[in-house]
Amino acid sequence: MDLNNLSCKSARNICIVKTLAKLGHFPTRTSEKEAWFLSPLRSETQASFSVSLIKNLWFDFGLGIGGNTIDLIMLINSWSVRETLEFLKSDMGSLSFSPPDIEHLTKEPEISILDVQIIHLKALIDYLNSRNIPYEIGRKYCRQVWYRCKGKRFFALGLENYKRGWELRNKYFKTSSSPKTFSFFERGSRQLLITEGMFDFLSLATIDEDLVQNSDCIILNSLAFLERIKIFIPKYEKVLIYLDNDQAGKKAAGSLLNQFDNITDCSDSYSGYVDLNEKLKAEKSLDFKIMMRW
Repeated sequence: MDLNNLSCKSARNICIVKTLAKLGHFPTRTSEKEAWFLSPLRSETQASFSVSLIKNLWFDFGLGIGGNTIDLIMLINSWSVRETLEFLKSDMGSLSFSPPDIEHLTKEPEISILDVQIIHLKALIDYLNSRNIPYEIGRKYCRQVWYRCKGKRFFALGLENYKRGWELRNKYFKTSSSPKTFSFFERGSRQLLITEGMFDFLSLATIDEDLVQNSDCIILNSLAFLERIKIFIPKYEKVLIYLDNDQAGKKAAGSLLNQFDNITDCSDSYSGYVDLNEKLKAEKSLDFKIMMRW
């Protein structure tokens, strides 16, 4: 088989899920439309690497990059195009991609919102407590959202995003409804706070509610939306960023600092912890232990 022809004509026909299995990577969960993996490109404990079972494309939400099978294998192994195609060419038959019948999948979104309420269920209040978020803080910024997924009814803490979709969290599951994008609290302030996720924001509001109340706030909901929010940054006198202390978060923070002069990286305030919520939980646990000694 000619390698150039393989590169141009067959990359989309090489199944990403099968190729990842060949490399020893298997999904942590699978739906009708997508499979989720622990990223093969970096270390993580929660799967944020998605493969579309319909389009046969991958996207790493932690790094904000994606592509086809060729792109992925090149990144995993630091190979050239030719080395990648040499690796694949003998298995073209067994790795071929067959898209599912998607006619029934387009009739209804995977997650549909049923009802939005003030938080009152004990299970969600207990979940806030487990993350050391006071009920008053959770109630102020989030809602109790009932949603349907695969014909079943569920409830979760919901944070509404900029396009009226919802980030959904409960003790057992982390998901979102369409459309997915960043969340934005506008108060007419000259100062902007940027956090990576919902619980980073709720933790910051717990630690310094006055700061949050007197600032505009963006919750990225994924580093993949970093490019979308850059248009807002020049409008502010001061921008404080609270991204995760991992490789992806540090890379994103460095990118922002290189592009804008009005940004302050606040990750040193939770140095030694992955994120703000991890620090908040650790400090609350320490306070409890000290109290028990007395």
